[in-house]
Amino acid sequence: MNDSPAHSRVDADLLLIEDNPGDIRLIEEAFRDDERSTLHVVSDGDEALAFLQQRDEYEDAPRPDLVLLDWNVPRTSGEALLTELKSDPDLKSIPVTVLTGSQDDADVTRSYRKYANACLKKAVEPDEFMETLRVYREFWLSTARLPVVDDSE
Repeated sequence: MNDSPAHSRVDADLLLIEDNPGDIRLIEEAFRDDERSTLHVVSDGDEALAFLQQRDEYEDAPRPDLVLLDWNVPRTSGEALLTELKSDPDLKSIPVTVLTGSQDDADVTRSYRKYANACLKKAVEPDEFMETLRVYREFWLSTARLPVVDDSE
């Protein structure tokens, strides 16, 4: 039996792929006091691919344990990025949460068909969005068990 508290995770690296400075600020604030995680931020899909594939200036970037992906990110779209991520044998086990401000249910359906692990609606009210992020953070970093990378595979 495991004596550790409720599967709590230490030192989780999260990758936020978001281009809206206001949303970035709120998400950084939501994770600021969480000693269990480090939040890395990129602002477009091309930069995200470089980070995930450890190319260019991201050669030493950590493999994220969790990805938060804005569905409408510029350059390589969120949808294309999710497809790329889930088709890469080295990256497909990373849980991806799609962030969307869209009211279109088709976006949510498409993201799940592309194997997103969750979808979060960006609330218009900052306090509501912060509460959503707090619950999200607690679930993924305290309740859920994130995959562990096995270098022998």
